[in-house]
Amino acid sequence: MRRAAHQRGTSVNEFLTRVLDAATDPELTDDESLWVRERLAAAGLLAPLGPPRPRPAGDDLAGARRRAGRGHQLANLVHDGRE
Repeated sequence: MRRAAHQRGTSVNEFLTRVLDAATDPELTDDESLWVRERLAAAGLLAPLGPPRPRPAGDDLAGARRRAGRGHQLANLVHDGRE
């Protein structure tokens, strides 16, 4: 990754961001994105696009957030497991 980023004059973080964008956004059309998509496809790493999914309703999302906020915090579970 470092070598590929250096060859393109970008940081590793920017290069990885571009790779992930190219792998997940078919709307990207610049030459580098097409090149990355072709490489990922050749390696069998490009996920096929499925049909678009509808966004959840606002009330459903708010309810999921409330339910996710209950229970045990991960930090407490880790702490308890170390004792």
